Amino acid sequence: MYFWTFFATNSEISKEIAKDCIEKDIFFLFLCNISLSSRHNSIYKKVMDIDRELEQLGNVPFGADVLKSMMQGTKAPDKKLTYLENQGKIIRLKKGMYVVAPDKSRKEISTSLVANHLYGPSYVSCHTALRYWGLIPERVYAIQSMTIKRSSTFLNSIGRFEYIHASEDYYPIGIRIIPENGITYLIASPEKALCDLIVTTSYLNLRYKQEIIQYLEEDIRLDMDEFAKMDASVFNTCAGVSKKHVMINNLVNLLK
Repeated sequence: MYFWTFFATNSEISKEIAKDCIEKDIFFLFLCNISLSSRHNSIYKKVMDIDRELEQLGNVPFGADVLKSMMQGTKAPDKKLTYLENQGKIIRLKKGMYVVAPDKSRKEISTSLVANHLYGPSYVSCHTALRYWGLIPERVYAIQSMTIKRSSTFLNSIGRFEYIHASEDYYPIGIRIIPENGITYLIASPEKALCDLIVTTSYLNLRYKQEIIQYLEEDIRLDMDEFAKMDASVFNTCAGVSKKHVMINNLVNLLK
């Protein structure tokens, strides 16, 4: 009777206890009505301790080793990771990388911060950055980033993350550090985001002024008033190391 009462009132924690008991061949202790209150309190304390530590991690992505360090002395830490994921307390971003669920961390997940951590070094750019700066009206359904690594794509429950390769001399130009709700992430400046989009768009060939205007106004629907305020020096620096320097220089000429 004690066994079923215990299960009915302490479902999740008691399942863990029961499983542990079965594995150790001491299931008969339940039938003997031996009190498990101390064992129950110990497990409950461990669960609460992990919950508190998860909340302290906030919305910053972390590796599996961080979670395992929180479970020192716990048997089968890999199974506990799976358990936490199945309980919706953590979200897997890719193999070995997680972020705490918002209802547990009490913080909204930043897709830009996730993008920086998921595959790096990298910074958010192209359509995603242009949208962030309020330069294009359309919603962006993939988080686009530039990286010095090879191009890659990751898909998880947070979203679709696309990474585009950039040369090491071109990569560091025009990167901004954005502070937001206690965290910081890397994103392209408006000028660099526009350069990145042009440089990485296949078969794009903007040779004449009218072609550039059509691309900016009609193809990506860029805010031309904000374009007129852009810093030409960033375009010039990008043009100096980019294979598409002619098109970038044409942007500079349009600003004049």
